[in-house]
Amino acid sequence: MGKIKLTNIRIFSYHGCLEEEAKIGSNYRVDLTIKTNLKPSAQTDELNDTVDYVDLNRIVVEEMAIRAKLLEHVAQRIIDRVLKELLSVLKIEVQVTKLNPPIGGDVEGVTIILSKKR
Repeated sequence: MGKIKLTNIRIFSYHGCLEEEAKIGSNYRVDLTIKTNLKPSAQTDELNDTVDYVDLNRIVVEEMAIRAKLLEHVAQRIIDRVLKELLSVLKIEVQVTKLNPPIGGDVEGVTIILSKKR
């Protein structure tokens, strides 16, 4: 077994419960970790024997582009798509961080973490 991590995927999007968040948008960071069998690709050196991180990034970018009120909802959509489209993924953890959230304080970010096993 092994893990593939995508860290600090930077995205500008329009999530949030406030109407102003839908209009002005905000910066987000997504971190994604998957568990899969990396032994075949470690031996063959072939991309088709592993999970292509380009596909993981594409799913994150596409799902982050669809507006949601809650980060939990976006994270769950990312999880569902990865497990549906990339059958060799055994486990996934997604962290979605809203940077500089409008919560009336000096907070660098608010992060939602969800995970799921196949």
